[in-house]
Amino acid sequence: MERIAMKELVTWKNKAGRKPLIIRGARQVGKTWLMKEFGKNEYTQTVYVNFESSKLLKTLFIDNFDIQRIITALQIESGLQINPEKTLIILDEIQEAEGAITSLKYFCENAPQYHVIAAGSLLGVALHRHTSFPVGKVEFLDLSPLNFAEFLMALDQPALLNLLKSGDWILIKSFKEKFIQLLRQYYYIGGMPESVLSYSSQNDFKEVRAIQKRILLAYEHDFSKHAPSEIVPRIRMLWNAIPAQLAKENKKFIYGALKPGSRAKDYELALSWLINCGLVHKVCRVSKPGIPMKAYEDVSAFKLFIVDIGLLGAMGDIDVRTLIEGNVIFEEFKGAMTEQYVLQQLTTIPDLVIYYWSAERSIAEIDFLIQYSGEVIPIEVKAEENLQAKSLKAFCQKYSPKTAIRTSMSDYRKEDWLTNLPLYAISELTKLD
Repeated sequence: MERIAMKELVTWKNKAGRKPLIIRGARQVGKTWLMKEFGKNEYTQTVYVNFESSKLLKTLFIDNFDIQRIITALQIESGLQINPEKTLIILDEIQEAEGAITSLKYFCENAPQYHVIAAGSLLGVALHRHTSFPVGKVEFLDLSPLNFAEFLMALDQPALLNLLKSGDWILIKSFKEKFIQLLRQYYYIGGMPESVLSYSSQNDFKEVRAIQKRILLAYEHDFSKHAPSEIVPRIRMLWNAIPAQLAKENKKFIYGALKPGSRAKDYELALSWLINCGLVHKVCRVSKPGIPMKAYEDVSAFKLFIVDIGLLGAMGDIDVRTLIEGNVIFEEFKGAMTEQYVLQQLTTIPDLVIYYWSAERSIAEIDFLIQYSGEVIPIEVKAEENLQAKSLKAFCQKYSPKTAIRTSMSDYRKEDWLTNLPLYAISELTKLD
């Protein structure tokens, strides 16, 4: 399996002034595999410690942060002699060892010669409650499920991916049906590595769904095991409500739909927990497309998406038959699957700031607004080949953006005021003229 993040890890290894690296991401998006594979490919040896299972080392950082003492303990535990330049040190589930996150500061300041990567399934939650986080002493890498480009590689379609990246839209159009077929598969399978690997080797959709259900159960288990007990019921309620909320015509999240009388303040902690452990993406509304968009953020209006489109389908029990019934899967949940797909691809493009826009006292809404390279770009998402773009047209007439994107199942074409980008090519968004 090829992950785009591997190139970022190689860049990290080779750059001057390298700091300890923290990999953030939800459980089962492939953090452990990525770190171990990186160690295998780029280093003579890897010292791997999982603090969830290593009881001996859980207390290593409580007394002091002497680096030589820490290195000695890691050598004893692993049975390996650590050579600073030739050994990758992996501290997995780092949030499980008290003081381990703080120790990264001392690796940075006192022993920068060591190559240290840390990760954890609930690391985001730990970081937000941690009292002594090493600000400015670590670097971050965010890992998501496989995007559509990585999915094509996993299914042994490098030629199609290279064609997509070439920008030869005439030739891309010739292979449109192939791209759509693979996109249908991605909508069902999603990008969780275990699901993708299973399908690539067994070609069995039932097994994919069984894996997805197991992952969802593991998340539910995390709610009970790791979240404060008083907010667990609200976490479950929020999490399980997302598919139905996305199925609405207006996808803005409504607390009152959870149960009568529900208010935002009742669910703030539950929502923060889901966001911090990487299970939920929160996309806020902006009142106007100014730069920086953060200045126009309306924190009270937002849409919620989950970590993976395949898991969304599993939560909604979308039947595999929808894959072979034309474009039914693209219409499922009134376009919720399509918006989830687009958001999931956008989150893997570096340096994008993502919001949505809706007019005051109007039904006009732009599904996503992105801030990229000093420009605000509206993106309207269409599930099929429906080319009406009334909201996008109204937005463009009002704000005159330099670039406007409609993404749909229709072919690429550039018009006076907008560019239609096929859904399967949304990853090429930042390469458009």
